[in-house]
Amino acid sequence: MIKWEHSIFALPFALCGAMLAAGGLPAWRQLAWIVVAMVSARSAAMAFNRLADASIDAANPRTATRALPVGLLTPSFVGAFVLVSCGVFVLAASQLNRLTLMLSPVALAVILLYSYTKRFTRWSHLFLGFALGIAPAAAWIAVRGSFDPRILLLTAAVTFWVGGFDVIYACQDHDYDRSHGLHSVPRHLGIRNALVVARLFHLVMLGLLVALIVTFGLGRLAIVGVIAVAALLLYEHTLVQHDDLSKLNAAFFTMNGVISVVFFVFVAGDLLLRRS
Repeated sequence: MIKWEHSIFALPFALCGAMLAAGGLPAWRQLAWIVVAMVSARSAAMAFNRLADASIDAANPRTATRALPVGLLTPSFVGAFVLVSCGVFVLAASQLNRLTLMLSPVALAVILLYSYTKRFTRWSHLFLGFALGIAPAAAWIAVRGSFDPRILLLTAAVTFWVGGFDVIYACQDHDYDRSHGLHSVPRHLGIRNALVVARLFHLVMLGLLVALIVTFGLGRLAIVGVIAVAALLLYEHTLVQHDDLSKLNAAFFTMNGVISVVFFVFVAGDLLLRRS
């Protein structure tokens, strides 16, 4: 029901937020609880999404074989899993600092609300992006116990990154969304134009990453990281064409997992070298 890739997407960016807050490596205890918070929040969000979309998934040939539609899991089990995951998330937040605990219900509200956005807006892709994009800001707060507006550059970058690849992913449901009254960029603009929107989102992401580097005074290694991300994004977009979506899963899962890890490695390396 939940793939490890779903946590890999946002976790490296959250760790970037934590390392930017610490100016290097945070305390190991902080890192451990940040990882627990990330995995539990993502698990709650994905399980809740499967629960909220159970009837939609059952009617869509692409998703009809998921665990809930075929009866491998029951709604009561998935509901209990969501509650436990939320409880673990709040526990992790309580172990970090007071502000993370106070904001934990807000974070849960954001990541759970996403599941309903495609019922009323074509821009649900950006809402999903924001649900993952709050991770770096949350990790900053976890380390510092306070908020700094500069980290919102990374939140915005992740928002447009996720929004872009979710637009690509939604192209495969273009016909289904149209016939069932669901909203997405591909459904409203067509697949060809949706891919253009995805490219624009990713260009915005790259601009925000450059602004992040300048704002935090990062060095050449971080700049190389942005260049690497740009190259990977370019390759990702060559995998998907408006008349050929056969490589879409490779573009969605494999490439985006690689992109997040690559960016983290370069930023982390830059911060550690500057501190040594």
